[in-house]
Amino acid sequence: MSSLDHVDLELLATLADDHRATVVALADRLGLSRNTVQARMARLERAGVFLSFERAIASTALGFPLEAFINVQLRQVDIPRITEELADIPEVVQAHGLSGQVDLLVRVACRDARHLFDTDARLLAIDGVERTETHLVMREVIPYRLRPLMDLAATTA
Repeated sequence: MSSLDHVDLELLATLADDHRATVVALADRLGLSRNTVQARMARLERAGVFLSFERAIASTALGFPLEAFINVQLRQVDIPRITEELADIPEVVQAHGLSGQVDLLVRVACRDARHLFDTDARLLAIDGVERTETHLVMREVIPYRLRPLMDLAATTA
């Protein structure tokens, strides 16, 4: 999706304020018809505007209270295969390709320190992974958010 108009931005802002709002409630708050809101939501979803709803589930609720970020250095030519193998490890909840000295930033969730040690060993066992460096998450200080960006986009749109 190339750009969002002011109605899209208002719809997304309303969803950011109340992510459980029904289409009817959104239509009422925005002064739009239910069909308009439903059509825009469908278009936004098709365009990939919405991320996975899994993001809203805490790993601690599933019995995995220990989170860490693992810096992974690897052979560049093996990134596609290594990424596929990482996706097969259930403890890997997210991974990002980076520029610079670290190739991948991998977020993992584990039961305890031993589980984290074993998970890191599984990453190191992947052919092409050369080195890892683990950083424990002590607490999240700024949760994932886009509302400030939506506000900025609305002022520049």
